[in-house]
Amino acid sequence: MVQKRKVPLRKCVVTNEMRPKKELIRIVRTKDGEVFVDPTGKKNGRGAYISNELAVIEEAEKTKILARHLEADISPTIYDDLRSLVGKNV
Repeated sequence: MVQKRKVPLRKCVVTNEMRPKKELIRIVRTKDGEVFVDPTGKKNGRGAYISNELAVIEEAEKTKILARHLEADISPTIYDDLRSLVGKNV
């Protein structure tokens, strides 16, 4: 009997939905306060997950939820990186 692997679930900070980790994009804040998109999901630091949908990214930018969640300033380039990542996945 083959055991099914447990799929790691993470919560999107915008929609509060639990989704498989692979369906989400991770944004990381390091100890130095540097914030960047982590496509691998393995970098060290405080992570926040966001659904890889354009509407969700727009909502995150409008409400500044990532800045609150990561307790850091989020530069507009982060949102541009997120949009380009979503563009590749579509």
